[in-house]
Amino acid sequence: MTVSKEKITQASKGYLADTGTAKGRGIFAASDIQAGEIVEICPVLKIDISKGKLPAELSLVVFHWDALAGTTGIRAVALGYGGLYNHGNPANCRYSPSACGGYLIVTAVKNILENNEITINYNDTRGAPESSQDNWFENVGVKALD
Repeated sequence: MTVSKEKITQASKGYLADTGTAKGRGIFAASDIQAGEIVEICPVLKIDISKGKLPAELSLVVFHWDALAGTTGIRAVALGYGGLYNHGNPANCRYSPSACGGYLIVTAVKNILENNEITINYNDTRGAPESSQDNWFENVGVKALD
């Protein structure tokens, strides 16, 4: 699928449901997803953080767009299910910016069976599904939930 400024037709391949754990909600595969398939294309709202501080709640769900898309001082809020994927390291998806910079693309890196949780790696600000460090929760002052 090609992402262009004109038309985005990719619906999410996931659904929101309770995980049955302390994590609460998560996104789950609505059907089997193959490695390499786009799971969701999330429109993003870009925020120039130099204009003011983000509220604490918002700072926990923004993506570091500067590291991800090569901008300076910009964070992005992913719409759709973009801010609701739970953390995994390794995760079964990666995320990346679209060529036009207006979307966050979530892509499966492994086969994901129907009704299995879809995860991204919070630790890697460039969207990689695995990182040697697993300290995002500690760095933002949040207790990780299993």
